[in-house]
Amino acid sequence: MESPILHPFAFLYQIIQWLINTIFSPDPPAPGEKLGRPKIAIIGAGLTGVSAASHCVGHGFDVQIFEAGPREHLGGIWSKVNNTSGLQIHSLMYRFNPSVKWKGGYPNREQIVSQITELWKRYGLESKTKFNTPVEKVYQDEKGRWVINKTSEGRFDGIIAAVGTCGDAKMPHITKQEVFKGEIYHSSDLDGKQAKGKSIIVIGGGASAVEALEFASHEEAEKIYILARSDKWIIPRNMFVNIALSLNIFGGQTIFSWIPELLLKKFFYRDLEDLAPTHKGLFTGTPMVNSDVMDKVRSGKAEWLRGDIESFTQDGIKFNVRAKGVPVDGPGKVRIIKGDIVVMATGYDRPSLNFLPDSNFEEPYAPPNWYLQTFPPQHPSICCNNWYVPPSKIKKENQLIQYSTYVNAIGTVGNWHIGIYTRILLMFLSDPLTRPRTFWMQRWIDMTRVLKKFAPTNAFDFFTYLELVWWFTFCIAINPFRCKWAFFVFFGIGHGLPRRVVDAEDKLRHSLGMNNGDTCDVGKSF
Repeated sequence: MESPILHPFAFLYQIIQWLINTIFSPDPPAPGEKLGRPKIAIIGAGLTGVSAASHCVGHGFDVQIFEAGPREHLGGIWSKVNNTSGLQIHSLMYRFNPSVKWKGGYPNREQIVSQITELWKRYGLESKTKFNTPVEKVYQDEKGRWVINKTSEGRFDGIIAAVGTCGDAKMPHITKQEVFKGEIYHSSDLDGKQAKGKSIIVIGGGASAVEALEFASHEEAEKIYILARSDKWIIPRNMFVNIALSLNIFGGQTIFSWIPELLLKKFFYRDLEDLAPTHKGLFTGTPMVNSDVMDKVRSGKAEWLRGDIESFTQDGIKFNVRAKGVPVDGPGKVRIIKGDIVVMATGYDRPSLNFLPDSNFEEPYAPPNWYLQTFPPQHPSICCNNWYVPPSKIKKENQLIQYSTYVNAIGTVGNWHIGIYTRILLMFLSDPLTRPRTFWMQRWIDMTRVLKKFAPTNAFDFFTYLELVWWFTFCIAINPFRCKWAFFVFFGIGHGLPRRVVDAEDKLRHSLGMNNGDTCDVGKSF
């Protein structure tokens, strides 16, 4: 515990974390405690999968986690990135579970993986995790229960697909790459590399570029060149600014969006306003969160260039520098960018949801056009609790590859988003009167499309955190069959009371000769 006199803000932050943990963390099951049904299959042992599993077992629901990789992949993408990588948003906005205890505002990769691992052990998930078990297919048995791969893996009442946002590193081949005399690495493969006094060329201007910048700063590189194909909004690493932007209740670009854009240009970009996008609104894509890049550009240690890569040379990259407003592959001035190291900040392949039944991907209700953007209308017992995964449909070897579920957003990765979605699924599995019918899930999707009809993006291609809160409120608080679950869904409190109400309702139904059936996948509500 920090000293309240020497470090008052750190001390206050620790008190806040202690209160959140004390009030909102479900109690871990006792060793050897038998957890009851419904039983839930969780696909993925990353941050979201482990957090969702802890919520499930903490409320008495049994789980089985299926992880495609080895034990070393516990923690998902955070198990694969560089040791120099860390949070770009404040850790108060990255509370993926209420029991997380951050030591500071911007923890590094090691501390993040440590918190995920501690959570995994605290809730007894070691015995409930199967590593090296890729999920290839999911189907229902004759009673409507879910089977993962094969029946020997067990049968489940619900599924949480937490496959994450990042798979294998994406390493494109660029013309004449083999003639380059320097070193070429992916942005996730920089541990142990020496860059002091060297020039680094970063290809890409998104989140992976932040990872490369962190490495370059740590290694005291002499010069950094960032080669970006298009302009991307950059917002400061400031908790108050990030929270303010996430409070856009309209969940997209509006006639008022010029106000935060102007403020960013005048007070953050300042003399570097040329780097700000001209034809792309702030609330149309996930912005890059970084303050250091601006300081480095101003000091001359970094140069941000907009344009197109033509080829490698022996000494670096042949780059067509475009002026602001000139489209991709448009005219520009060719320049040779010399460097010792080229870092491919080209991101990752996106994990697929192709293992789910084809009925989940039928237009016009294919992801991200799902109920609350997470529940496929055909199957309310499936929750795809991912974060910022662009959807795509790509033909590969005659197979349609489906990605889901989030596209772009400004928000947080918090106990709210992961915990609420998980508890909504638990509510659906526990109480048949709360499970919406396919018809009504589709109508909610249609309604959201109408409300966001004038947004420059599709209705589910961008949202903010305040819009997400509105979705939750609409789903829970004003529905007469779900309002009794409100405290449980929003805060993880009071599961016992609605459960007793459901038991009483079941007794009444049985006395009237009515049966809920064996499956938790049939909607009965609106």
